[in-house]
Amino acid sequence: MPPTYSIIIPAYNEAEELPETLAAIRHAMAGVQAPGECIVVDNNSSDDTRAVALQHGADKVVHEPINQIARARNAGAAQSAGRHLIFIDADTRIPPELLPEALRQLDTGQSVGGGSVIKFEGEVSLIGRLGIGLWERISRLTRTAAGSFLYCQRDAFEAIGGFDQSLYASEEVRFSRQLKKWGKSRGLSFQILDQAPAMTSARKLKWYSGPQILGWVGLMVIMPLAVRSRKLCGFWYDRPPKD
Repeated sequence: MPPTYSIIIPAYNEAEELPETLAAIRHAMAGVQAPGECIVVDNNSSDDTRAVALQHGADKVVHEPINQIARARNAGAAQSAGRHLIFIDADTRIPPELLPEALRQLDTGQSVGGGSVIKFEGEVSLIGRLGIGLWERISRLTRTAAGSFLYCQRDAFEAIGGFDQSLYASEEVRFSRQLKKWGKSRGLSFQILDQAPAMTSARKLKWYSGPQILGWVGLMVIMPLAVRSRKLCGFWYDRPPKD
């Protein structure tokens, strides 16, 4: 039986994070009666991302040679078969009730898509708590989904052309806006689910100092076009060397 929904996970050097992420996804999928598929997009990794993905529950691994989140998500969607698309980041663990609720919303025929409230895992610094709290307010107020968990109808995804590949960051913000616009013209809603938040890694708060993080945020505010530069979006792509 062909899948009715497809879960797409962009992954660049995520061999360490994928086992826990895929375990959470498989647990959630077990609670859904409709058939689904789980696709990991190996975004030109230099570690064992592909092998780990296959060992821990991915139905398929797609290779995207250009290291860009938007391209990775689009590559996964292009190889998927479900009429509903669910995008989950490789370092994000979803609670079992979140996936069924997202699919229920889409199955009503009244929702174009949406996202979820996001929380950080573990102990978080003051900057992290303030940052995630501010994002939650913005997300709810503007109905903008974080890339950590985002769902939509396939026909809407294809109609708006997927994620904007001219952007190296904030592609989910533009995607949310386009989805809302497309859905609004058809009487469809776009929602931010808050019954059970998706839990995402706070690793960047350990990799970078408070001033560095604030500096990146300030750069994006002062220079909005910076999101079109891979070099200026290093916060989303660069990894500190391992000891």
